[in-house]
Amino acid sequence: MTVRLYDSKAQALRDFVPLREGHVGMYVCGPTVQSSPHIGHLRSALVYDILRRWFSYRGYDVAFVRNVTDIDDKILDAATGEEWWALAYRVELEFQAAYASLGIQPPTYEPRATASVQQMQELISRLVEAGHAYAAPDTSGDVYFDTASWSGYGELTRQARDNMEAAADADPRGKRDPRDFALWKGRKADEPASASWPSPWGEGRPGWHIECSAMATRYLGAEFDIHGGGLDLRFPHHENELAQSTAAGDAYARYWVHNGLVNIGGQKMSKSLGNSVYAGDLLGLASPLAVRYLLGAAHYRSTLDYAPTSLAEAEAAVDRIRTFLERVERRLAGTRFAGVGAPVIPEAFGLAMDDDLGVPQALAVLHDTVRAGNQALDSDELHEAAELQGQVGAMVGVLGIDPRDPKWAPDAGPAASALEALVDRLIEDRHAARAAKDFAAADRIRAELSAAGITIEDSQTGTHWSLES
Repeated sequence: MTVRLYDSKAQALRDFVPLREGHVGMYVCGPTVQSSPHIGHLRSALVYDILRRWFSYRGYDVAFVRNVTDIDDKILDAATGEEWWALAYRVELEFQAAYASLGIQPPTYEPRATASVQQMQELISRLVEAGHAYAAPDTSGDVYFDTASWSGYGELTRQARDNMEAAADADPRGKRDPRDFALWKGRKADEPASASWPSPWGEGRPGWHIECSAMATRYLGAEFDIHGGGLDLRFPHHENELAQSTAAGDAYARYWVHNGLVNIGGQKMSKSLGNSVYAGDLLGLASPLAVRYLLGAAHYRSTLDYAPTSLAEAEAAVDRIRTFLERVERRLAGTRFAGVGAPVIPEAFGLAMDDDLGVPQALAVLHDTVRAGNQALDSDELHEAAELQGQVGAMVGVLGIDPRDPKWAPDAGPAASALEALVDRLIEDRHAARAAKDFAAADRIRAELSAAGITIEDSQTGTHWSLES
């Protein structure tokens, strides 16, 4: 099957044709580590985790590179009371913990910007030699990309250069044109010496845009398959990446993929509005599995409108999947149908995922299969139930939401342990009542559990209980 992706540069769906058969090289802009991760960071990372998983399922060998911007104006500004590098590393660890909690696979490689400064300087030198970059005529040590020298500037976002706003990434005093952007920033007197490197243009540090161009080509080559990131990075960040890389003679990314942003209660999430939802808070409101389900359920190019009620809906959705898988495993245990269901992706699920990563449509197939599986169990169609069990397992596996995976096992606290003890005791009382043929008492216990939101199911392997969705 052919995977199709929406290419932001072409503004069209395109069949994915890899640079090398059987391989995918993917670069994704990672975090600038000046403050804690929020829901937008998690959503973006999860989008590319699902895309990576789907490519792997389709048989591709995926080289996945996601960078860490660990030197930047924002980091230096935020480092009050601690070294900038200590802040960057501390926040980087927060991002890694948040990604791991959602089951986001570690990248093939995760370079830090500070480890590729030499490659950035080499790329800047190539641009200067080609006439597409210039050093500021003052003593600042700044180096700028000459946007007027590159006719392709604006092709990613389809903007005319004359209509673009001035680049606000550096003091404009040394620029030939306000739209020129910084490749190298000379060290300022109030900046720490540890935040600068020697260069042909004087002590300083790289600009933001040159960092990704250098790291992407260092680890994936001058031409690679996919460049991903949030929609807010299209301009100026990705536009500038494309311009400086192609002006230097690199073909760069063949496909540009951008994920949508996050709204909070219908409003754009922003620090100025004070409505940011941070990863730590979000993961304190629901299980990590439910958070992963929620953030991955909408189409990746759409705006995700988050509300606290969304988490309850996600919890209910994953609970329906979990309940079916537990139920069918119990019913099939000890029968000739146990293990019969092959882990096969239904055709409709595959078609949805191949069509620009259509996760919402794929989830609809998943839940339809869960319902069909429950109906098969209710009708004692155990062979059919086993086949549907295999399909559900394959789908939740490729999406990274298999509730049977040990990483999703909750830490049973005192309340959970107490609930389990009480319910188990009531189930024992019910068994005793039934053994004594006191069916009225047995029915009363079942009704009391049901009223408390607890479902019990009798099977050949015993009585099992679960919380109702």
